[in-house]
Amino acid sequence: MSAALSPDRILRELSDLWTGTAATGEGDSRQGVLRACTMTLVVLSDEGDDFSALGETVAALMPEYPARAILIRLHPDGPRSLSERVYAQCWMPFGQRRQICCEQIEITASDAALADLPGVVLPLAVADLPVILWCRATRLLGMPVFRQIAAMATRVILDSAAMPDPRATLGRLADASARVAIGDLAWTRLTRWREMLAQVFENRERLAHIAAIARVRVAFGGTYETGARYMAAWIADALRQAGAAPQAAVEPDPAVPTLRVELSGGGLSVTLHREEQRLVVVIDGASQCTNLPQPGDYILMREELALPRHDSVFERTLATAARL
Repeated sequence: MSAALSPDRILRELSDLWTGTAATGEGDSRQGVLRACTMTLVVLSDEGDDFSALGETVAALMPEYPARAILIRLHPDGPRSLSERVYAQCWMPFGQRRQICCEQIEITASDAALADLPGVVLPLAVADLPVILWCRATRLLGMPVFRQIAAMATRVILDSAAMPDPRATLGRLADASARVAIGDLAWTRLTRWREMLAQVFENRERLAHIAAIARVRVAFGGTYETGARYMAAWIADALRQAGAAPQAAVEPDPAVPTLRVELSGGGLSVTLHREEQRLVVVIDGASQCTNLPQPGDYILMREELALPRHDSVFERTLATAARL
């Protein structure tokens, strides 16, 4: 199929799909189907992405966040081309006899046709509902055309963990956040870390020492530099609001597989680090553990889709992390 892919034709195919699905769903039970939609979810993925696993993730999200899902698979090479496929994603809630269905559109595009995507996707977005862009093809962020693609979204979600030059990446994201709401799965992975650290200071005796904390160190290994910068920035901002004036440092450490967070000062010492599937919190030498499995894409996206258009805590942390 040529690059002149027609949104009008896709919309007609969606209409025909619903007509056929409703007729099939009636059957003997006469229960029919319920069409559900709370947003348009646009997913950009590269050719090397596991499209089957991605489809399963999107399908798992639909019962809680029903959407018109537009899955775009990019081919870096090849002629300028676009092609599409339309189908329904359905499930039957426990104890009910009526199916609930969402629309799903799969588009295959070459890099040469990237500039055509806004003209195809925008007419397919459901009117008066948010447009969420989940960009899994991180190489697009350095392309001029990505700004046009991102402009069609209410919110852009990406994962900066695997991007080169984390400090420069955070700077670009901070600049972009002035134009569009940003979500970063590298930040979302830290939710449980932040919750556990916040619980440390629910103790009144420890809270009394918070303004005296003078040093924050976050060590990282592997691809966790972005997460380390986020964690250090979030802690430093929170401590400054509490009246402290900490020195924050982000340092690579080959002995640390993921992250190690250290706070000290005023007679208090707090450390957080991962041991396999556990998060270990050490407070003045006494340790406690909690389960901390590695969250998959479904868990991360489920949390991101629950957020409003702007996450003020994340945006403030992003600005600080870009300056560290």
